Amino acid sequence: MPSPRYRTAPAPSKGMPAGIPYIVANEAAERYSFYGMRAILVIFMTKYLMNTEGELDLMTDEQAKTWFHVFVMAVYTFPILGAMISDGVLGKYRTIMVLSIVYCLGHLTLAIDDSRVGLGLGLALIAVGSGGIKPCVSAHVGDQFGQSNAYLLTKVFGWFYFAINVGALASILFAEPLLHRFGPSIAFGVPGVLMALATFVFWTGRNEFVHIPPAGLAFVREVLSPEGLKVLGRLAIIYAFILMFWALFDQQGSAWVLQAQRMDRHFIVDWDPSQAQWLNPALVLVFIPLFNRVIYPLFDGFWPLTPLRKISIGLFLTVPAFLLPAWLEARLDAGETVNIVWQFGCYIIMTAAEILISITALEFSYTQAPRRMKSVVMGAFFASVAAGNLFTAAVNFFIQNPDGSSKLDGPSYYLFFAAAMAITAVLFVPVAIWYKERTYIQDESANEAAS
Repeated sequence: MPSPRYRTAPAPSKGMPAGIPYIVANEAAERYSFYGMRAILVIFMTKYLMNTEGELDLMTDEQAKTWFHVFVMAVYTFPILGAMISDGVLGKYRTIMVLSIVYCLGHLTLAIDDSRVGLGLGLALIAVGSGGIKPCVSAHVGDQFGQSNAYLLTKVFGWFYFAINVGALASILFAEPLLHRFGPSIAFGVPGVLMALATFVFWTGRNEFVHIPPAGLAFVREVLSPEGLKVLGRLAIIYAFILMFWALFDQQGSAWVLQAQRMDRHFIVDWDPSQAQWLNPALVLVFIPLFNRVIYPLFDGFWPLTPLRKISIGLFLTVPAFLLPAWLEARLDAGETVNIVWQFGCYIIMTAAEILISITALEFSYTQAPRRMKSVVMGAFFASVAAGNLFTAAVNFFIQNPDGSSKLDGPSYYLFFAAAMAITAVLFVPVAIWYKERTYIQDESANEAAS
């Protein structure tokens, strides 16, 4: 249970809660650590990986993509475990602190051991730590608000997502140059330092946070109640469609990086293969105010964009984000020189889809979750990311031929995923029409602190 000096319910207020800056700053540093490690992961596995004898032990492209997506899948599977610990036993704050230490140990392992043993152990620890805190941090954001300032939730989740992409942008710009210049120890060590900083920043805000107590057995009863099971069932249907978006979206860190290796990467400056990924977080920083201030108000004038309408549009928009790289792959297979600037269009389309789907689904998941199930529902949302990456990993595993070639070679790989996304988007339309929303916000307390 939280210490009695901590507030256990939001106080009535029309303003932004005092703990929000600490959470946002923590998220920016934590996302640098995660994306800084993830940005160079495929490059490391295919160019730098060693065996325990200190000799090169490199992976093929398909093996690296499989490892990458299994890791991302694991990161987004552990939110369920973190959510159960948080809502049922420790509370969100303590869960975040404990698992952040595990997270730091994962970065340390990658920094000191460049073999497959170190890779496997380091990624496992990061998956437990990063995945476990995910539903707790995003639910902790919403817990700071009561009924009187709930209208600020959309704005704060926008800030939260903005912070994610500030950290991601900085990490992607510097991660691969650090790898090439100083090697894996420094390239993986810097994200570890940033994760330690993120943990410290979060700890300093402990007295400003609202600490919602863990519900214990009441949490289990609410999850298993008819209402709890109904909420999870209804949201699971939504997440089943969103998972296909993640199956395509996260290939920015695998298939798109490998495609960039084959391209002419000189545009103003010489680009490393993974560095085009900086466009995604950079565009997010531009698109968030653009969508909130221009595009959404424009549509609301004649066709109000409900959360599920936004998600539906985003699913359709993801299809051309994979048709374009299919065309680029066909040009590369013809021996044609293709400049990396063409890949920028892929990032523009995919980022617009991300704004419509990811930010919307994050806030939607929080508001649709009963009060004692906030972290669990967030965990279920993140499980859709895991399922999407499992799908991609499975595809990459089964398309491998014994001779090292692929059953989905060249543009056919991208066309397969574009077709799967198109079918998903069409099937989602009736689901979006059918779903009936119900909003749950934390109760407020008239007292500033628990007695």
